[in-house]
Amino acid sequence: MESEGNAMKVILRQTLPKVGKQGQEVNVADGFARNFLFPRGLATIADKSSRARLERERAKLADQHQKTLASAAAVKEAVDGQTVRIIAKTGRASAKLFGAVTDELIVEGIEQTLGVKIDRKQVALMHPIKRLGVYEVMLDLHPQVDATIKLEVADENGWLGVETAESLIEETPQENKESAPGSESEGTEAQV
Repeated sequence: MESEGNAMKVILRQTLPKVGKQGQEVNVADGFARNFLFPRGLATIADKSSRARLERERAKLADQHQKTLASAAAVKEAVDGQTVRIIAKTGRASAKLFGAVTDELIVEGIEQTLGVKIDRKQVALMHPIKRLGVYEVMLDLHPQVDATIKLEVADENGWLGVETAESLIEETPQENKESAPGSESEGTEAQV
């Protein structure tokens, strides 16, 4: 096991946002590797045997990746930057979901909204989404092609669980903007 101080070298088995892509060797904190990556089967220790196995797999997949590069670029063109809305069940006046939005639901939402089929393994989601809101979700379409979608998780009434800046501006009269929550005048009163 190669580790320096609090860092450990691991080989990722799956693409993880802000960590790395599948097959990459990355340095991560010992605790992150032991408590999150290893128990979930998302990475292996970067030792001699796992590096050799990775090289064999890369040789096999290189030809396959070249064939799928064009189709991945076409999928990126269709989905990158698009908005996908998923309706989820919540408690009354709550932003917390019953259950969670998983990669499978995101794939279904992309197919229904954009008419594009992708594999659920291409959705790079570290944790299931458990609250209403707007999320950036990375799609790992190919080792050289990534796309990002804007995922809106709304309740049955279309509420996203957050007030958008546009809705606040439309609903707030001009003269009451100074007394709106989060305004500077309220912040200075709280500090006194």
